[in-house]
Amino acid sequence: MFLTISTRGTAAHPATDLGFLLHKHPDKAQTFSTSYGTAHVLYPEADAERCTAALLLEVDTVALVRRGKGKGRGGAPDAALAQYVNDRPYAASSLLAVALSAVFSSALRGVCNARPERAAAPLPLRIEVPALPARGGPALVGRLFEPLGWAVTAEPVALDTEFPQWGDSRYVRLVLESETLTLAEALRHLYVLLPVLDDAKHYWVAPDEVDKLLRAGEGWLPTHPEQKLITSRYLSRRWSLTRQAMERLELVRLAEADDSEVESIDNAVEEETEAEERPAPLAVLRREAILAALRASGAARVLDLGCGQGQLVQELLRDVRFTEVVGVDVSVRALTIASRRLKLDRMGERQASRVQLLQGSLAYTDKRLKGYDAAVLSEVIEHLDLPRLPALEYAVFGHARPRTVLVTTPNVEYNVRWETLPAGHVRHGDHRFEWTREEFRAWAGTVAERHGYEVAFTPVGPDDPDVGPPTQMAVFHRHDDTRKELKAA
Repeated sequence: MFLTISTRGTAAHPATDLGFLLHKHPDKAQTFSTSYGTAHVLYPEADAERCTAALLLEVDTVALVRRGKGKGRGGAPDAALAQYVNDRPYAASSLLAVALSAVFSSALRGVCNARPERAAAPLPLRIEVPALPARGGPALVGRLFEPLGWAVTAEPVALDTEFPQWGDSRYVRLVLESETLTLAEALRHLYVLLPVLDDAKHYWVAPDEVDKLLRAGEGWLPTHPEQKLITSRYLSRRWSLTRQAMERLELVRLAEADDSEVESIDNAVEEETEAEERPAPLAVLRREAILAALRASGAARVLDLGCGQGQLVQELLRDVRFTEVVGVDVSVRALTIASRRLKLDRMGERQASRVQLLQGSLAYTDKRLKGYDAAVLSEVIEHLDLPRLPALEYAVFGHARPRTVLVTTPNVEYNVRWETLPAGHVRHGDHRFEWTREEFRAWAGTVAERHGYEVAFTPVGPDDPDVGPPTQMAVFHRHDDTRKELKAA
């Protein structure tokens, strides 16, 4: 990876002052160790009229693979080769941004005891990055840098100069020129926007990245027209961190508009006056959605198929409108835990008459499951191998045929919002698949048509406008009951 910073000088202010501002002497080539390789700082030219500082980062690709297990690129099982064959050693990215921060830390803060007046003054600057990934193309490069006072040249790099018909790659040769920015401002722009354009980071994005972004974005990010995109990409699209950063940026904007301090704006609630209200866990929201759908269906006798440790069975028993609740699971251990949870050995006779726990496999028909008002398959289907799914489908919809069937399953599109879930991984080690909303709707529609049901879909959990809800639920109603309802109406 390679980057150059050039400036022009005059007799009063020679260009070699750049060495003071960067805290790196123009007459020396210096080397620095970083977490992922070696950074070199050298000056291809250094005289009173023109001075250029170059940062060359030699990436240790083995260290990059070893430290990047399960994080960002290469975390998915099908990306094993990409850990070794990729652009990381050559194209500017978060690796170069981190090197900038480590090697030029004082310059980033605008600190220069030897030339304080030069550090605070705008410089004629030219910055060149020969190979920069630009997800969004040259147009996005312009939208990011031009509002900050840069004249931008972003030349697409051809995939292969010998075969121009192949078109351009996603890389550009970037040249930035400005007469109005300080060196510290320029470095902070690069520190934030290099990984934003690459749209990836080589390390796990922790909550402290919000503070890093706000420090580097001070003075320009709150009013940038692409603020939301910059914030989201810099924080690797981690939804909670992006929201936190956007809220803090809005406070900064309001404070600047009101010519006041942020603390005086953000004073509606005193610290630690009350515990922060936490969102309900997804498992709770899922059970609430299931209970609401069962109540709306008018079901009294309910099957919990794949009941696990009995949490839903326990909730159903708390509502007297459910007169019979049957939990079914293939695991004897799960049924034992469910029995303890429900305290079956100490349950009163009347309550005990409402509940049964049965061992059984949903891959086979079971006459014990016929004749019920409703059946629930909550987070069950994704634990089956896909070739076995038709057997479950027939056992439930073709043989047992309850009037109402509720099926919930993860929405794989939402996985990008889980902060602790590595890219490409499923939510649970036993999940054999996880479906997109389109895939789930296609499967449910086919099942409904084949077995005489109608199906509707309900989101469970926060319904993200881009990726949908974390859980998707299908509500099946048998056709004969639908016709009865229409006649009654």
